[in-house]
Amino acid sequence: MSSKVIAVNSGSSSLKFKLFDMPSEEVLTSGQVERIGQAMGTFTIKVNGEKIVKEQPFPDHQAAVDLLLKSLVEYKIVDSLEDIKGVGHRIVQGGSYFDQSVVVDDDVVAKVDELKELAPLHNAAHLVCYRAFKKALPHVGHVMVFDTAFHQTMKPESYLFPVPYEWYTDYKVRRYGAHGTSHQYVNRRCAELMGRDYREMNMITCHLGNGASITAIEKGKCINTSMGLTPLGGIMMGTRSGDTDPTVVFYMMKKLNATPDDMDDYFNKKSGMLGVSGISSDARDIQAAVEQGNERAIITEDLYRNRVVNVVGGYYMELGHVDAMVFTAGLGENDTHTRERILKHLEEGMGLDIDYDLNARVHGTEACLSKPDSKVAVWVIPTNEELVIARDTVRLLGLN
Repeated sequence: MSSKVIAVNSGSSSLKFKLFDMPSEEVLTSGQVERIGQAMGTFTIKVNGEKIVKEQPFPDHQAAVDLLLKSLVEYKIVDSLEDIKGVGHRIVQGGSYFDQSVVVDDDVVAKVDELKELAPLHNAAHLVCYRAFKKALPHVGHVMVFDTAFHQTMKPESYLFPVPYEWYTDYKVRRYGAHGTSHQYVNRRCAELMGRDYREMNMITCHLGNGASITAIEKGKCINTSMGLTPLGGIMMGTRSGDTDPTVVFYMMKKLNATPDDMDDYFNKKSGMLGVSGISSDARDIQAAVEQGNERAIITEDLYRNRVVNVVGGYYMELGHVDAMVFTAGLGENDTHTRERILKHLEEGMGLDIDYDLNARVHGTEACLSKPDSKVAVWVIPTNEELVIARDTVRLLGLN
């Protein structure tokens, strides 16, 4: 018996969706709504392989959800909304409450709401979207899948910060990580591709996109991850600084006569590749400028590579041995130049033997970049967080 479930990823002004037929895992349609709450928004949906785009205002997430569901029937993707048996929601911050996906009830909603301080742009939007789907599909089960859940296996030595301990006990200040669903997916998929049991492997997974994180996985469990209390921590990203000396915040607040909100804006939206290069947050634009000899673009590339290499190298030593390293997400899957620069700086230390000709041809497809003699297998594996969400929704709602 098949069930149609929809995987949802909502932001403060956006909504991405993918409708699956389970258990075949066939994608029936996908799309997104952008610029929710702005003067004009865009709705995109795939119908029989073709993209249909509509531009209209979306005053709120309810309007976006209503058009999405109406379109599923209008384009005969489903016969009726009764065909949809479950909705899975990606939630960025689950705190220490959730170490796995859960069926949504009032207690779950209250906890996600409580944690919105730790992900103010995300958790509040997730709840708005959940309520919109619940109103539109009142008799359908809902599941929440947490970005932080996979990282809950970290020990205190990895998740605590060296600050007053009461900050942890009283205010929940600790490392939570992010992109956990992605790290979990590529960990399991890599083991499957290698014909091995993920519970017997050590891996380093690199989710490199506009937001980026690196995770050390020992026998299928996260033991360390680069993002911190929020997605601002860790390696350099598109517009986020990643880890830096905390004194920089206080020093620049005085120099700029800036407020805490101003500094939050600087570090989250005006730093990273954009801040260093002065060009763009997109690695493709940086690469184009590098080829033209732009000095700040060259520095940006070097800095990004350096930060990634430092974290991967540290996790390599922490794990003791590594069976595989995986690149995923937009930059990790498609940016051949950045992959090559990172791998060349890890070659000697990790005993890598890489087929760089193959690397130059791999864009968004599964591929093993390493040669048989490589001490560590190196893979590119496109992430599929929506599939994980759909699988958990089916499992927890008992749909199959």
